[in-house]
Amino acid sequence: MPKSITRTYSRYTQDAIHLLASLIREARLERKMTVQEVADRAGISRGLLQRIEKGDLKCEIGAVFEVAAIVGIPLFNMHEHATLTHQLQQTQAKLALMPKSIRKPTKVVKDDF
Repeated sequence: MPKSITRTYSRYTQDAIHLLASLIREARLERKMTVQEVADRAGISRGLLQRIEKGDLKCEIGAVFEVAAIVGIPLFNMHEHATLTHQLQQTQAKLALMPKSIRKPTKVVKDDF
């Protein structure tokens, strides 16, 4: 079994995931949904949902977003799917105009003695 990589996260990242985790748990409880019910709808295990609600940073982002959508947490301040699609199209158009990769200029070695 490969070793688990220990990563360090900024305070901002840790606070953001804990806020999202708390919002997910709060929304689930307000809707009177059980952990098993949400896990079944999201197609994940109960354990993964419990880790998401605890703010585990190793959870798959797709699973976190799916759970957030199921319990009604709006992501990116978008309330309609059409708005999200429009924003995605704009971003993709902008990315198409940008370079595919960034290379730092190499230093020219002056070896004239």
